[in-house]
Amino acid sequence: MTHVHDIPLDRLEPDAGLAASIRALPGRRIVYTNGCAPYAERVLARRGLDGLFDAIYGVEHAGYRPKPERAAFDAVFARDGVAPARAAMFEDDPRNLAEPFVMGMRTVHVAPERALGDHIHHHTDDLGGFLARLV
Repeated sequence: MTHVHDIPLDRLEPDAGLAASIRALPGRRIVYTNGCAPYAERVLARRGLDGLFDAIYGVEHAGYRPKPERAAFDAVFARDGVAPARAAMFEDDPRNLAEPFVMGMRTVHVAPERALGDHIHHHTDDLGGFLARLV
């Protein structure tokens, strides 16, 4: 089984539509990953999404506590000044949406298959299309 943080970067391609949709979003845009921030930066660059985010946080910014631990979210959100009630969390692992939901965030599950749960407000298998409909 391949872990999401083990995908070879040369398999990733730029996505101009996704980049345009992210660029059009209002407010602060951050990346928070259970991987390390430098790896996230390399992934974003390969996808043509570098320079679109105000901050990139990795597991190291949460004291090496991973999502879905509440303390991990608290650490990153405090560091960034995120007001959960005014934010949305986009995530491929539905388990990682439970705490943001409890914290008052809007939650979006991004995956090919829909996951069930009261903690998931929206699902999409097309992030660029979903974001384009928001702006």
